[in-house]
Amino acid sequence: MTELGSAPLPPLAPDDHVRGPADAPLVVEYADFECHFCLLAHARLDALPLRRAFRHFPVRSKHPRAWATACAAEAAGRQGRFWEMHDSLYADQGRLEDPHLWARAEQLGLDVDRFEADRRSEEVLARVKRDFDSGIRAGVATTPTLFVAGSAHAGVPSDDLLATMVLNVSKRS
Repeated sequence: MTELGSAPLPPLAPDDHVRGPADAPLVVEYADFECHFCLLAHARLDALPLRRAFRHFPVRSKHPRAWATACAAEAAGRQGRFWEMHDSLYADQGRLEDPHLWARAEQLGLDVDRFEADRRSEEVLARVKRDFDSGIRAGVATTPTLFVAGSAHAGVPSDDLLATMVLNVSKRS
């Protein structure tokens, strides 16, 4: 009998959002900007010298602004400011309505009209959906889900997982 399982994690694509030292261990993060647990994971991961790839996994059933904020981050990315919008959304999860998204875009120096047009475009929606679909195929069921060395870890990263990541960083030094 054939054992069923998830598809492998898709490799990084040229338009994936990646930051951190190129020689650091890679963590692929499926997350949602309205998710409190994703904020906790973000804070814990930010403290480590890792290479992080962010992929959208907006969970509308729990977070009604998840898709809107994912599209906002992508629209900012079209003007070269994805990570700035990413950090801004996590910095104030209590203000995710459209007027607050426009204010963030303005504070980041974005062309707000272009930002809004991009945020509502089919292309941006398709980009977010691509991340979401790749997460589903890879077995993501909740946010956050981190892939470390190809293995999935659901939830806020534990102290043990963080210690393993730090150990992997130390081995590369």
